[in-house]
Amino acid sequence: MFAVIKSGGRQYKVSVGQTIEVNRLPFEEGEQVRIEEVLLISDSDRAMIGTPFVSNAAVVATAVRHGRGKKEIVFKYKSKKRYRHRRGHRQELTYLSIDDVLADGISLITGKAPEERQAFAEDEMVSPGAETAGETVSRDSDTDSDSLKKTTRRRRTSKIEDTEDSGDTDSTAEEE
Repeated sequence: MFAVIKSGGRQYKVSVGQTIEVNRLPFEEGEQVRIEEVLLISDSDRAMIGTPFVSNAAVVATAVRHGRGKKEIVFKYKSKKRYRHRRGHRQELTYLSIDDVLADGISLITGKAPEERQAFAEDEMVSPGAETAGETVSRDSDTDSDSLKKTTRRRRTSKIEDTEDSGDTDSTAEEE
């Protein structure tokens, strides 16, 4: 059994127990990674091909470590012009160990649904006094986003100020 996943613009053929190196991902070492961009899942008797991705499919992996790839030499050369530039590049990598392949929320290895971590929904938050009562208080997203926004003052250009000043002199002349 194998799956083809997409990560960092590249496609990888993975199977359970395999370790692959992908472009650097923003996960800590030992943290579980859920890759939902699955292009194909092939079992011994069937194959699921996505258009472009297989729906309700994921590959669960663990970030083993971060590292850098081997140095690639970039050499630029133009003949007869004395132009030669030599540069090196080392790609930042994350090494992933493939733990499981999921299709429709069911593991293709064990045939069972994986244990989900219990977490509160983003729009609900437990109030400190309501822990014993089991009440939840919904968070108002509009007030949170308004309080986090920076207030910026609008700048005025000299052109606008000149027109305002000229408008004030005209209005005072008309009043007299």
